[in-house]
Amino acid sequence: MPDVFNYNTGSLFQAIAPQKNLVPLGDQPYIGDLDENFKKTVTADGQVYGVPVGGFMGGAVLYNIPIYTRLGLTPPKTWAEFMANSAKIKAAGIAPVIQTYGETWTSQLFVLGDFHNVVMAEPEFADKYTKNQAKYATSPAALKGFEHTEAVHDAGYENKDFASAKLPDGLRMLAQGKGAQYPILSGVVTNMVATYPDAAKNVGLFALPGDDASKNGLTVWTPGANYIPKSTTGGKLDAAKKFLAFVASPDGCKSQTTAGTPTGPYAVKGCELPADVPQSLKDMQPYLDKPGSSSLALEFVSPVKGPSLEQITVEVGSGIRKAKDGAARYDDDVKKQAQQLGLAGW
Repeated sequence: MPDVFNYNTGSLFQAIAPQKNLVPLGDQPYIGDLDENFKKTVTADGQVYGVPVGGFMGGAVLYNIPIYTRLGLTPPKTWAEFMANSAKIKAAGIAPVIQTYGETWTSQLFVLGDFHNVVMAEPEFADKYTKNQAKYATSPAALKGFEHTEAVHDAGYENKDFASAKLPDGLRMLAQGKGAQYPILSGVVTNMVATYPDAAKNVGLFALPGDDASKNGLTVWTPGANYIPKSTTGGKLDAAKKFLAFVASPDGCKSQTTAGTPTGPYAVKGCELPADVPQSLKDMQPYLDKPGSSSLALEFVSPVKGPSLEQITVEVGSGIRKAKDGAARYDDDVKKQAQQLGLAGW
């Protein structure tokens, strides 16, 4: 820890005053090889301070490939296509959309994973949201995540036990073909495959669809990073910089792959996922490779995140609260946190 430490990226990175406490890495030759989305999450005042450890996660939909194949479906690029697929899946007697509100955090994905679509429609949303100039309840693009949560419930597309089911139940349903689509973080894939090995080839991934197929893309959570504190000097600083250069190289990625199954694509150019990673993780790569087809989750570009979102999305997804009401309630929830952080405009 005194010489190199691993920590969060994004808003929590900003909270440790990087300009004051960390060694800038902008002069290092490998900085150009770092993924642009990742770089944004470790940059302060134009300086890059960290290198990625681990892979991206996607807020996406995991889907059962054999069900899609049997019913002649293709991964949707618009919300209308997603709902049409779901109707065909329900007609086949299978739960179209797995929800596991017994673990409340899993209820948030239709909102959090939709942020790429928000950015495509309102590029300045994160900045305005941080300054209290944009709201979920009054932004048509941001409100859609709540509306989608409501729509899936109202259409009767959830599994019957959605209120009590937990994450392991959801992964079992998906792997065994009892449910077809599960909006969730891709970080759960490794555990699913450990329990249900066939899921490595039988479960795929697609981004949460929005209104415009041409702007379809993935909302991503970036990996954590290694940093060097300013207190590191002399020979130790040279060694720390060499170590970070190794971590941010294809050899460093290979070393991480050897130590454990990747959770998703790496944030370093030239790093490739091994051929035997689960299909769902391979499905993330094209979104990251194509410029403009991935966006950071809101929590990486704004420090404003209220603690009650998961309870609110459970209510909306259970038919207890309407989408607009849920969004307004969440806008109130984030206000307290923004004031605690002392943000301007609140």
